[in-house]
Amino acid sequence: QVQLAESGGGSVQSGGSLRLSCAASQYTDTIHCMGWFRQAPGKVREGVVILLNNGSTKYADSVKGRFTISQDSAKNTLYLHMNSLRPEDTAMYYCAAHPICPYHEYDLLLPGQYHYWGQGTQVTVSS
Repeated sequence: QVQLAESGGGSVQSGGSLRLSCAASQYTDTIHCMGWFRQAPGKVREGVVILLNNGSTKYADSVKGRFTISQDSAKNTLYLHMNSLRPEDTAMYYCAAHPICPYHEYDLLLPGQYHYWGQGTQVTVSS
C-alpha cells in the first residue's frame, strides 16, 4: 500500500509561483507512473502532468511551458513547480500513483488509471 501526502499549496496572485510536494510512503522506484491531477469546484478531476519511470512526461496542454514535474528519488518525493499561475489554475491538487503505466499515451492523464491518491492540497490564484 502506497500512501501519498501533498503539501505546498496556498494562495498567490496571478503570475506567481508555487511548488507542490508529494511524499510517498515507499520507494518511488516501485511505482512506474506518478503525477498530479486537479479538481476545481463543480468540475471533473483532470490530469495535469504524469512522470513515467523511464523519465518521460505527459503534460496537459493547459500547463505546458508553465508547470514542471520533478522527482527526488532519495526523498521519495514528487514535485510540481508551477509558474505563471492563472486564476483558472485554482483547484485542489492531488498526487496520484500506479505501479504500472497505462498502455496508451492518451490514457496517462485519466484519473481512473491511478490507484493511489493523496488527500490534496489547495491552490488558489487571484487576479
